[in-house]
Amino acid sequence: MKAVCLALGLARSHVHDLLHRPEGWVDGRTQRTPAVDEQLLGEIRQHIAELPSYGYRRACALVNRSRRAGSHAVVNPKRAYRVMRQHGLLLPRAPRRSVSSRLHDGKVAVTSSDRRWCSDGFEIKCDSGETVTATFAKDCCDREIMAWRAWPGKGLPGEPVREMLIEAVEKRFGSVEAVPAGHQLEFLSDNGGAYIATDTRRIARDLGLKPVNTPVCSPQSNGMAESFVNTFKRDYVSRMDLRDAKTVLRQLPSAFLISNHAQHSL
Repeated sequence: MKAVCLALGLARSHVHDLLHRPEGWVDGRTQRTPAVDEQLLGEIRQHIAELPSYGYRRACALVNRSRRAGSHAVVNPKRAYRVMRQHGLLLPRAPRRSVSSRLHDGKVAVTSSDRRWCSDGFEIKCDSGETVTATFAKDCCDREIMAWRAWPGKGLPGEPVREMLIEAVEKRFGSVEAVPAGHQLEFLSDNGGAYIATDTRRIARDLGLKPVNTPVCSPQSNGMAESFVNTFKRDYVSRMDLRDAKTVLRQLPSAFLISNHAQHSL
């Protein structure tokens, strides 16, 4: 059997399934009806009405969350992709970026929470000419934004970063002085002045964190934080009222809250 499958280019598991299907087996894809797809389309449109920048995976996750709450059958992401493609709801493909010549074969994500946190800073340009700068602390496993800071003006000072780290530790471990003894937790960031400052590294170590900085000119080494910045700007900042810094700062709490809520649906 193995030799035959290799010659035909078939998987033995697939051949086994074909041979052991019941006589009345029917491919579920042949049972699709326009009415069923229309129902799914309505659910998808409902979930992406306020945020049309959501892709098919997140839209499918939100639909399935609602279906599970109502004890209904969930939807396969491939089906959500097909329906959204047929009705022009898919996001345009991101432009291809130039690949760095620097070798990066590591992995930022971890398999359990509170093993590695990452951080980055970003700016939001206002219509008034003002700038809002923000930073965040993100878990590299469950992707939650545990703490963030934002202020009017350019530049990333060290004090907001240090305050953010204290808040993140308290949120994950309660009212403690530091991470519990024996718990290894890295804090990954780039080489910005706020992160490599002596006071920031001292506070991080006092909190039980191990500061880790990416190699110079290697944004992919902090890819999870970089990706969050791009997604946050695309899904939330692009839909904000950007008239001035005060208006932007007023909208950021709800934007970070919705972002965490959406992330937990995936």
